[in-house]
Amino acid sequence: MNRKWTVENNPQQLNEYFHKDMIAITPVNNEIVEGWESCVTWWKKFSDSTKIHFWKEIDPKVQLYGDDKFAIVTYYFEISFDMNWYTINTKWRDMFALIYENWKWLIVADHYSPFPNW
Repeated sequence: MNRKWTVENNPQQLNEYFHKDMIAITPVNNEIVEGWESCVTWWKKFSDSTKIHFWKEIDPKVQLYGDDKFAIVTYYFEISFDMNWYTINTKWRDMFALIYENWKWLIVADHYSPFPNW
């Protein structure tokens, strides 16, 4: 999923990975992004407004529950991108909730936030 918008610059294909009732909590939205169409639009808007130079997932962890039909995926990531004439290099953390439905894994929730600078 991340490869579609970070490497291939093709966020439109995220609809193949998002559940129709997906929600996303992001640090830049005051409200929860609801529904796969709104989520795809949000990722596309970010992708269209940036030039991504680098994306790296770190320490991914997958935990299965409910007879292997529900999963939590967590990882850290580093990203470098240009936005508004600035290059931003940052570290974040991400948590996805997925369900196995109709023979494929679909993302039902995403919550990501900046990596704390302690």
